Amino acid sequence: MNRAAKHLSDTDAIMAQLVARFGAPDLEPRRLPPFQSLAHAIIHQQLGSAAAGTILKRFRALFGGSDFPTPEEVIRLDVDRLRTAGLSRPKAHYIRDLAAKSIAGVVPSLRACDRLTDAELIERLTSIKGVGRWTVEMLLIFNLGRPDVLPVHDLGVRRGFKLAYRKRTDPTPDHLDRFGGRWSPYRTTAALYLWKAADFLKNGEW
Repeated sequence: MNRAAKHLSDTDAIMAQLVARFGAPDLEPRRLPPFQSLAHAIIHQQLGSAAAGTILKRFRALFGGSDFPTPEEVIRLDVDRLRTAGLSRPKAHYIRDLAAKSIAGVVPSLRACDRLTDAELIERLTSIKGVGRWTVEMLLIFNLGRPDVLPVHDLGVRRGFKLAYRKRTDPTPDHLDRFGGRWSPYRTTAALYLWKAADFLKNGEW
């Protein structure tokens, strides 16, 4: 059992059951350039993984290679050209704005991200069109591997909490934020367990 799983088990009886059920989580951060990670997130918004994967493949093909395009390459294409990959008009605008903000230095490099706090990254990146708090939280968790992020607006996390803690309704984001204080400094690991609970528990049955 790793340190995060042990902390959760020691501080929360329900989390202890989730740890026993699912074992210690294995999260290997992707460490992609932040521009690429955020572009992926924008493309995936409100889409299933298969549909988003198809659009992402077509998006990369617009630039004639297997490597992900640079912000400079993206900004050279207009919205209508980007839409031929299957992007909606708003998403095409969002990705162009993301590219422009990357060129302007608003989107930090991976090394610069490592020098910024979670709160600083959320404040900085949510100034970009199409990038909300949830999108930045996914960057923090899956791309940067930050240990203490609880995405309280995520529907899967809220549903997992409802099932694991045998509640009648999903918790409000405020309630989940207050409750989750006990999981700090390992709230990311708690979120991983709640996603597992949402996927595998049925009506609170273990």
